Amino acid sequence: MGAIKPTDFSQLDTMRHSTAHILAAAVMELYPEAKLGVGPVVEHGFYYDIDVATPVTAQDLQKIEKRMKKIVQRNDEFRREEMSLDEAIEFFKQHKQDYKVALLKDLKEKGTTSMSEEEQRDAGGNVDTASIYWTGNFIDLCRGPHVKSSREIGAFKLKSVAGAYWRGKTDNPMLQRIYGYAFATEAELEAHLKMLEEAEKRDHRKLGQELDLFVFSPLVGSGLPLFTERGVILREKLEEFVTSLQEPFGYRRVRIPHIAKSDLYKTSGHWDKFEDDLFHVRSKKTDDEFVLKPMNCPHHTQIFASQPRSYRDLPIRMAEVTMVYRDENTGQLQGLSRVRSITQDDAHVFCAMEQVKSEVKVVQKVISKFYKTFAMPLRVRLSVRDPKKPEAYLGGDEVWQKAEDILRQALKSEGIKDYEIGVGEAAFYGPKLDFIAKDAIGREWQLATCQLDFNLPERFQLEYMGEDGVKHRPVMIHRAVLGSKERFIGILIEHYAGAFPTWLAPVQVQVIPVSKMHFAVCRKLQKQLVSEGIRVGYDELRETVGYQIRKAEKQKVPYMLVIGDNEKSLKTLNVRLRGKKKEEKMTLKKFIDQVKENVAKRKAKP
Repeated sequence: MGAIKPTDFSQLDTMRHSTAHILAAAVMELYPEAKLGVGPVVEHGFYYDIDVATPVTAQDLQKIEKRMKKIVQRNDEFRREEMSLDEAIEFFKQHKQDYKVALLKDLKEKGTTSMSEEEQRDAGGNVDTASIYWTGNFIDLCRGPHVKSSREIGAFKLKSVAGAYWRGKTDNPMLQRIYGYAFATEAELEAHLKMLEEAEKRDHRKLGQELDLFVFSPLVGSGLPLFTERGVILREKLEEFVTSLQEPFGYRRVRIPHIAKSDLYKTSGHWDKFEDDLFHVRSKKTDDEFVLKPMNCPHHTQIFASQPRSYRDLPIRMAEVTMVYRDENTGQLQGLSRVRSITQDDAHVFCAMEQVKSEVKVVQKVISKFYKTFAMPLRVRLSVRDPKKPEAYLGGDEVWQKAEDILRQALKSEGIKDYEIGVGEAAFYGPKLDFIAKDAIGREWQLATCQLDFNLPERFQLEYMGEDGVKHRPVMIHRAVLGSKERFIGILIEHYAGAFPTWLAPVQVQVIPVSKMHFAVCRKLQKQLVSEGIRVGYDELRETVGYQIRKAEKQKVPYMLVIGDNEKSLKTLNVRLRGKKKEEKMTLKKFIDQVKENVAKRKAKP
């Protein structure tokens, strides 16, 4: 749940930030000795970090929420006041708000460069002055903006409480972070809570185990999923689909090792940016410093650089499905959503400047067709750099302006006018198009991306001989369709609630014998279906037909074939569709044709 940046504040964000202040005011009324950290806006709501002697419980959350509603009814005014930094430091010292004092001292001594976005907002000032906000008798350090009075904040509900280190550093005190939801209306809040209830039922961590798709082992390590035979089928079918979409456009597979010398990432610029996220590898045979690869693009530049290139060779489109490794904090790991071993459907295009638009257009086509198959609508975000922080990006103004203009033109040429601008959301080496997919219960996920890069070709001195006989730098396009395969599978499990369409289902048909007298004919049927390329489940269980059907339903198998005396000849089958009680009679040939058609066309339903 990412914090909203100050530059992104909308009216709803203003309401949410104001609700965070009311939460803090309620805490101070109930726990006068509490010390306050920061309280930023996050997706769907807000949080506030507090330091109290006794841990806050779920029952305490109800009490705090009740007090918040009382403050709303009082209609306390939000009133801004400014004071010098020294005055503000003395003021919060008197109120024993140590964390506010620490922020103000940091602001005075180091300016805003040492602060996160939310800390800058909560520090409430610049190098000269601090702004504070009164809410009734409660006062907080904050830059604002806020609503005029507490009755304007809309609908809210406290969600949970968790631990969080002050300023995110493990050597600092552990605070309690109270999360809450906030929306403009009660109807929107209720809709969101219902969505969360449905999401809980679809939780991929729970369904993944029930469907026997993946497991975790403490001996292997946190964030390192192990995929079962069934889970591997999902992985392979997704990979085959992406390959089928991109190969007609000239993408060709390459293969790279899982480690590299640190020199590779020092040259690319990733070392300075991501050193804390790298797994270091030590060798007893050499003094070279190695790391497990955190991304693939630097390796791919070396394939390009391995031989002389001409304009006739371009574009060169390298594709690879491979694993990368990130040293994520243990507390941030979550099922398949956040892991340490990440399988990427990665591709990099090396092309001439005049080829960029057509290559971006191809990427858009592939991504659009992929997500349409899953009935996941897309919206587009043009992610650009934050001009206020040029030090966070590689390359100069001219390069960035050119790259951003090309992506704008690519959107225009596709008739895409309604797109979001994500200031500060660019990769550190270039701007990108992010494709945000909506799942079956209305949640949005940033998955696919198309990134334009003028910097890595420069840093690695990549070149090709142009038609004019002069050497030129290629442009590099980074492209992912489903992004992290692990994360996408987690999303897909929840999107379908585990009930995958036939082409994706690990088991497509479950053969169910009525009794042991039908085992032989079931084995014959299983063999025939497998020979047609159909994935079949069959167990010679001495259980009732009802039990076997319920088991297959729980495993969310698309088709069930109940084989009894009437089906012994296999001329006519008794077909049961997942989720339907009514059975259908059809010939074996018709059934096989139906399954194969669903697979070939990647139909959304059995």
